[in-house]
Amino acid sequence: MEQTQENKMGTAPVLRLIVSMSLPAVFSMLVQSLYNIVDSYFVSKVSMDALTAVSLSFPIQQLIIAMAVGTGVGVNSLVSRRLGEKRRQEADKAASHGVVLAALTWLLFAVFGLFFARPFIGLFTESPNVAALGGQYLSVVSLCSFSVFIEIALEKTLQATGNMIYPMQFMLVGCVTNLILDPILIFGLLGLPAMGVLGAAVATVTGEILSMLYSIYIIFCKKHAVTVSLKGFRFDQTTLRDIYAVAAPSMLMQSISSFLVMGLNQILSAFSETAISVLGVYYKLQSFVFMPVFGLTHGLSPIMGYNYGARSKSRMIAAFRIGCAIACGIMALGTLLFWLAPTQLLSLFDETGEMLAIGVPAFRTISLCFVPAAFGIIFSTMFQAVGQGKYSLFISVLRQLAVILPAAWLFSKIGLRYVWFAFPLAEAAALLVSLLLFSHFYRGHIRNLDQASSC
Repeated sequence: MEQTQENKMGTAPVLRLIVSMSLPAVFSMLVQSLYNIVDSYFVSKVSMDALTAVSLSFPIQQLIIAMAVGTGVGVNSLVSRRLGEKRRQEADKAASHGVVLAALTWLLFAVFGLFFARPFIGLFTESPNVAALGGQYLSVVSLCSFSVFIEIALEKTLQATGNMIYPMQFMLVGCVTNLILDPILIFGLLGLPAMGVLGAAVATVTGEILSMLYSIYIIFCKKHAVTVSLKGFRFDQTTLRDIYAVAAPSMLMQSISSFLVMGLNQILSAFSETAISVLGVYYKLQSFVFMPVFGLTHGLSPIMGYNYGARSKSRMIAAFRIGCAIACGIMALGTLLFWLAPTQLLSLFDETGEMLAIGVPAFRTISLCFVPAAFGIIFSTMFQAVGQGKYSLFISVLRQLAVILPAAWLFSKIGLRYVWFAFPLAEAAALLVSLLLFSHFYRGHIRNLDQASSC
């Protein structure tokens, strides 16, 4: 059974394999996107201050996910490559390291939640009410983020083996729990006290903890292509090096988006808090477009990593090309949605006249970056899958620090309406550099894979 599970990534038809491995992740990501939207939807019914408070907390929530997913990506890449190389024991070792590293990384956010949550929110607002609400919300989600780290480590481990069903179930447990509890705890239904923004935080972490508990049960009580064992655990320097060769660039790459939002919030605060709310709403809504593409990458990454490890050039390149085509299709639909229905999207959040005036042109302008971003995401996934996380990091630094923030700051000197053009400009630059890096890597490492396999 394990041999069949392991070998399907090297033998099954590529398109069918991608669809079968990606669909569960795409579905779970869509549910996650719905959660993001509904969470903000309920909070916006409390007050505009509540929506702003949650929007200002978003960069730290992004950072938590970035650190957790970054570690998981490093483990995922190493496990899939070792399975492709038929080195099962080293794959098991990598999976066990992933759980321990996830728990250790959480400690950073526990300290942040205890001492720095409210001061952080205060950096971006002069409203005492927004600072209090945001600090309350952020303290809870930071202190309880251990569940996010553990669940994602186990999720990425199973995805590396080609098992996409259990990871989908992990996410569904958390998201469905949160969707049920959000209105109950925020508005005080079923005889419970109305908790407002704090209720949103409690609903979120309750779902995350249940998701973690279910993932622990599955990983330790069911049979899989890899085994996680913490008995007599000791760190192995080679395993740590191989994990962080991909994980460290991935964590930095994904963390950059948190600093991007912080920087944009600072630029937008010079105009109004409504502009900050528009950006927060945009990031919630765009996840409905981007999350399915990220779900696609969850299926693509182990396929490309496995076949790179197995030295099968044709299958690896086929997976890359199909991934690009599917991602572009999804993003094209997203662009149409943001162009044709920006008013309807904003109306979900009790929009004011000012929010519509800012948000409609913002949504249409930013969405021009969606299709170029599709290529960038697939290129980054390929680089991570083959152990070249430094390329992904370079591209992300270019997109989200070297281009977009300076461009947004310069455009802000002309007017708020022009700030949003920084998004498509950054994605265009990133796409050009991605093509150059891929060309270089292809000539040096991919072009002769099949020949090397036959030697």
